[in-house]
Amino acid sequence: MSKLDGKTIALLGARKTEELSKIVHNLGGVPLVRPAQGTVFLDDSHLEEDVTRLMAGEYDWIILTTGVGTELLYKTAMKLEAGDRFKAALQSMNIAARGYKTVNMLKKLGLKPLVRDDDGSTAGLVRNLEGHLSGDEKVALQLHGDPAPLLVDWLDEQSVEHKEILPYEHIPPEEGTMQQLVEEILEGTIDSVVFTSAPQPRNLMKFVREQGVEDKIIDQFKSKVIALAVGKVTAQVIIDEGIERVIYPEDQRMGSAMVELVKYYQGIASR
Repeated sequence: MSKLDGKTIALLGARKTEELSKIVHNLGGVPLVRPAQGTVFLDDSHLEEDVTRLMAGEYDWIILTTGVGTELLYKTAMKLEAGDRFKAALQSMNIAARGYKTVNMLKKLGLKPLVRDDDGSTAGLVRNLEGHLSGDEKVALQLHGDPAPLLVDWLDEQSVEHKEILPYEHIPPEEGTMQQLVEEILEGTIDSVVFTSAPQPRNLMKFVREQGVEDKIIDQFKSKVIALAVGKVTAQVIIDEGIERVIYPEDQRMGSAMVELVKYYQGIASR
């Protein structure tokens, strides 16, 4: 028997779909790509100006919340033929980072954060920022398509002057794709749904509420469909949206998440 034994696995991410599909296929599953996050839209309108201000030394701190966002800032600097200036500017600043992907991207640039989260969450980053900032510093805050009110509110509470930098944002998923996904879940043709970021469960449940089938979808997740999250931060969002049965790895990596799914199915088979 193969590890996923022909199970149909819906992949809700919009990025690295070929890579994830190959992992599912190699494990003996049937991948279905059903993006529930929308395409990432790159906002170049003010990004060059933001990077130029960073390199001019206007900020004491930079808070980086995603690896993709950090990489886009660097690529923008490269586009301006100022990659080394960008790295030197960050080297001279205090850096705070959320998530292992952000830390890994910094490592590629030869940089190390002074402060980072302790659990992959924005709340974990805020906990570790306590005591580091007062009202005297100027902070550049790299955000992404998902809002971070906890972090923004905390900076406001500290009376810290901050500038939000938005390298990209999420646009709504295609309605036709969402409708197809919902029908497949209700028909029982999907065995597991893989969530790789917080917007995906939010978008899915917003759509099913609008369609009037929230209770039916939640029943499917209780009985037949397994919700798999890339990590505990995304898992918590899934739970908050009403889907209580969620499995996830401790290290917030997609490969580890698929291992958890295999272990789950093998545990059922052995009963």
